[in-house]
Amino acid sequence: MQSTVELSPQQLAESCAALMYERDLATRALGMVIDTIVPGEAVLSMIVSDVMIQGHDSCHGGYIFTLADSAFAFACNTYNAVTVGQACTIDYIAPAKLGDRLTATAKELSRGKRTGVYDVSIVNQRAELLATFRGRSYQVQGVLMDGRELQSKAAEYLAKAQLKPS
Repeated sequence: MQSTVELSPQQLAESCAALMYERDLATRALGMVIDTIVPGEAVLSMIVSDVMIQGHDSCHGGYIFTLADSAFAFACNTYNAVTVGQACTIDYIAPAKLGDRLTATAKELSRGKRTGVYDVSIVNQRAELLATFRGRSYQVQGVLMDGRELQSKAAEYLAKAQLKPS
């Protein structure tokens, strides 16, 4: 009889985020990092670089949108079900400047069988609200990790837990 180890919801969320981040060239290319991940929530941040500055000497809104969209994607994919954006809106409130550290916090408002609603707030390093974003998600067929990958991740977590000093 083969024993199985299950991941906790937090371990599953972290494993999904790690796998997605590894595959997400756009998020990595823009220098985004995952600061926090929990089931249904994600916090990502990035520094506004010179290539992100547009003609009004502020960060182009597309980069702010991309940060928010990435946080939304990581939040809605914490359950190991392949989930995509169905619709998104953003409201820009204040400009971001060169060198600003932008933080996008995505939170799940609702999650049904196939669809979900997520709100994302984007702030700078002074906690000034720069934009708000709402994303509607749709769960398509498939999983991020199959059973074998899940068991491998669970074994990794178990091994780490056993190595921690008491």
